[in-house]
Amino acid sequence: MLDKTGIAKRIAKEVKDGMYINLGIGIPTLVANYIPAHLNVVLQSENGLLGIGPFPKENEVDADLINAGKQTVTMMPGSALFHSAESFAMIRGGHVDLTILGAMEVSETGDIANWKVPGKMVKGMGGAMDLVASAKHIIVAMQHCSKEGVSKLLKKCTLPITGIKCVKRIVSDMAVLDILPGGGFKLLERAPGVSIDQIKNATEGSLIIEGNIPEMQL
Repeated sequence: MLDKTGIAKRIAKEVKDGMYINLGIGIPTLVANYIPAHLNVVLQSENGLLGIGPFPKENEVDADLINAGKQTVTMMPGSALFHSAESFAMIRGGHVDLTILGAMEVSETGDIANWKVPGKMVKGMGGAMDLVASAKHIIVAMQHCSKEGVSKLLKKCTLPITGIKCVKRIVSDMAVLDILPGGGFKLLERAPGVSIDQIKNATEGSLIIEGNIPEMQL
């Protein structure tokens, strides 16, 4: 199965020239490392930065320049800093082409749960609810199963919902899947060395398999 880097590499192939992209906390932040250099894309952070650059080298770290995940970042030439309210106006106005974020659960109808586990302290919901409600395309980067081996791709989410019928594509450590308009996980690709039977056994929700399923090209 893929490690976090492998998931990020595969998602980077979904990036198109000219996109404005929001990268969520965790695996999604790694995607920036694998976006092809010839593509002109702009990375947005909901705390008020448009034009995120690579992670800084040790001698470049500026503790005041962070992304939404509190990681220190750099700025690309032409970048802009602005109020968080303006950042959310950009998000809610539908000006983000692609949101890549993690999830604890995704349902077969495209619902996502990624902000809270009942009983555990959480600082807040962050920008996830606005992003999943407003972005033109949403890709989820996640582990297919929990550490206990329980599927995270479900018929219905059991955790508090972040957004309803919003996820379009999932890249897990086992597979690439699309959420069909009528519901169900359509299997598009499988991770190198992962069998279809393994994916079937790891997916609680309805899994649709049509024709030969190729291995991912990373």
